[in-house]
Amino acid sequence: MRSPDAAVHTPETQTVERGADRALVAAARHSGGRTAAVLGCALTAAAAALAEPAVLGHTLDLLLRKDPSGPAWTLLCAAVIAAEVVLDAAAARLTGEVDGRSTARLRRLGLARLLRTAPHHAARYAPGETAARLTAHATEAGKVPAAVAHAVAALLPPIGAVAALFLIDLWTALAFVLGVPLLVLLLRAFARDTLGSVARYQQVQLATAGRLVEALAGARTIAAAGTADRERARILAQLPELGTEGRRMWQVYGGTTARSAVLMPMLLYAVLAVGGIRLSAGAIGVGELLAALRYAALAAGVGAVTGGLAAVVRGRAAARKTAALLALPVLDHGWSELPEGGPGTLELRDVRVVRGGSTVLHDISLVIPGGSTVAVVGRSGSGKTLFAAVAGRLTDPDAGLVLLDGVPLREVTAEALRREVGYAFDRPALLGDTVADAIGFGAGPDPGPEAVRVAARAAGADLFVRRLPHGYGTCLADAPMSGGEVQRLGLARAFCHAGRLLVLDDATSSLDTVTAREVERALAHEVRPGTRIVVAHRLSSAVRADLVVWLDDGRVRAAGTHGELWQHEPDYRAVFAADAKPAPEGEPATEAATEPATEAAR
Repeated sequence: MRSPDAAVHTPETQTVERGADRALVAAARHSGGRTAAVLGCALTAAAAALAEPAVLGHTLDLLLRKDPSGPAWTLLCAAVIAAEVVLDAAAARLTGEVDGRSTARLRRLGLARLLRTAPHHAARYAPGETAARLTAHATEAGKVPAAVAHAVAALLPPIGAVAALFLIDLWTALAFVLGVPLLVLLLRAFARDTLGSVARYQQVQLATAGRLVEALAGARTIAAAGTADRERARILAQLPELGTEGRRMWQVYGGTTARSAVLMPMLLYAVLAVGGIRLSAGAIGVGELLAALRYAALAAGVGAVTGGLAAVVRGRAAARKTAALLALPVLDHGWSELPEGGPGTLELRDVRVVRGGSTVLHDISLVIPGGSTVAVVGRSGSGKTLFAAVAGRLTDPDAGLVLLDGVPLREVTAEALRREVGYAFDRPALLGDTVADAIGFGAGPDPGPEAVRVAARAAGADLFVRRLPHGYGTCLADAPMSGGEVQRLGLARAFCHAGRLLVLDDATSSLDTVTAREVERALAHEVRPGTRIVVAHRLSSAVRADLVVWLDDGRVRAAGTHGELWQHEPDYRAVFAADAKPAPEGEPATEAATEPATEAAR
């Protein structure tokens, strides 16, 4: 599966890159004090390291001359070395704190955006990819603020060392400066090659994680089909590429290290040779020669600069993966409240929805009276689920308006929307620790044990829940349930929080016909009155509805009562052909689960 952000430079990827940099700046500000402390400790430690050669050289000269101030300077040397060690330790301790806080910040931002976007946008990335972006890549990106501080501090010793060389002796300094252009070219090539290798490695890593999570979710299907070996091969298909990119990263790093290992001794030997000549000429002393050699080593410290630069490059590349979540559009809410006691009248005005460049719902205009039950029917792919998503604002239309009791859903507050609009799905996700938590899960106050039990009875779930080891207190992990039982708990959750509009998106598909009828009766008599939108595949759901909306290729083919459509529209009857069985000539078909033919025709 190719990740959406795997493409080469496009306006979208440029937006993600800018968003990644802004996210890193925000993470740095979140730990601004600690990041500043890291920078301060690292710079002070670098200053101590920079002062150390001069102090050592001067102390050596004093001791060679048996100067009385020699012991005092020896103590100063010890103090400078101790300060460098302590400051390095403090910087390391603070770096861990900054990394942790920055990582947490990036994860919170990514997760918040993921939860605030429309579900179809959140599904843009495979679950495995999303998990990798919020875990491994966020961790790598969270290291950038402290890495930048260390990289800045790492520049001080080389720059200061070159300046110190010029102060000690011009010719010794020139011997070193001649090799500086090679160092610059080395660092530039390293940064360029590392960025490309890291980006490719992380992309392959995301794709592999996505396939792994897909396989874990379908473990039963894989076992039943006997395709474990094939799936293992599919998951690991890009492992050679991952290994290639990993080796390439280390080859770049190793090549840079190897070249610097050749360049640095050459520079040091050049400084030593020129410094020795200057010493023999009496232009510099032994201590100054020692200081010059130490400063040359500091100035050639490409390893520290390379390491810091590599951490920043890896972190920025990882931040782009995490920032792709931050680029997801937000489903914003307004400030309006729904009118008190409204009946739940739903109106769609010229609603059009586009997916992947194709129009899926075509300019739908429809008024659903408050308090009515509406069955949305149509063949697979006709747009029923998308209609249901638009009706309760799980997504926004690309054109047109959806109004509930006269108020555009875009303008309704998030609290009012989720309080008054409920959903039940064909494959509900049960959230919470216990069965009771899963039923009571939702916006607003805790419904309480009695309301949970009432909702479970209405959904036909009370009997099997009470048979569980601890009843409603049974942990979800310890409650093996069939698809129908899970669906009933999803219905119970929707009933528990039923508002003026309740959308059932194929929410009874796993129930047997008898249980489905019981749920329909409970929905009519035991759940808070309101408007019901039922995405229907069963004939009985259409029969019992006050209004049937028949979708065909994203358009409203017709709307009316079931009896009217059944009598006058042969294509409408064909929608239920899969649920019907042959009947005597002249009579309408009956539902497979013994639905009376005469009732179906009404």
